[in-house]
Amino acid sequence: MRFILGITGGIGSGKSAATQWFESQGIRVIDADVVAREIVEPGQPTLQKIQQLFGDWVLLEDGHLDRRALREHIFQFPEARHSLEQITHPAIRQSIIQQLYQAESPYVILVSPLLFETNQHELVQHTLLIDADEQTQLQRASQRDGQTEEQIRKIIAAQMPRTQKQQLANDIVLNDGLLEHLHKQLKPLHLNYLQRAEQIG
Repeated sequence: MRFILGITGGIGSGKSAATQWFESQGIRVIDADVVAREIVEPGQPTLQKIQQLFGDWVLLEDGHLDRRALREHIFQFPEARHSLEQITHPAIRQSIIQQLYQAESPYVILVSPLLFETNQHELVQHTLLIDADEQTQLQRASQRDGQTEEQIRKIIAAQMPRTQKQQLANDIVLNDGLLEHLHKQLKPLHLNYLQRAEQIG
């Protein structure tokens, strides 16, 4: 048994800035988005299952997953999303569990934008929400991703409402965009998590 912290937050809330700080303190971070990409790399069984289900058109010439084609297909046929998730979600979960237990650090972090939505919160003992107001989210995400404000608003609308995440999270850090403010709030939490990890260990 080990202490696993789940970190989540909406698009542009500053999850990466927070996890980078934890990594600088020697804490191992498992990123659900990275895992989701790893499981569909060429040669992975999950990619083969997707190919079997949808057909060869899901692959690019170099054998990688054609994400754009698959995204457009799911957009046209919403029921296909469910079939895809039945393949990917268990594989993502399995890989996350494996990496969490192999991690060598006092405690370990699972960062996931859909921590509460995909039941990944069941894998963690404690949750931290990196929170930001919508204006900050829009500003950050548009600068970083080059997406239009309208596209980002749609992503925000598709995610669990901020108020609901605030109710579900054990700890909340309000990220106003200044790194020193963020780090100042993370330090006491980190010390608290180290203590908790020791009690479990």
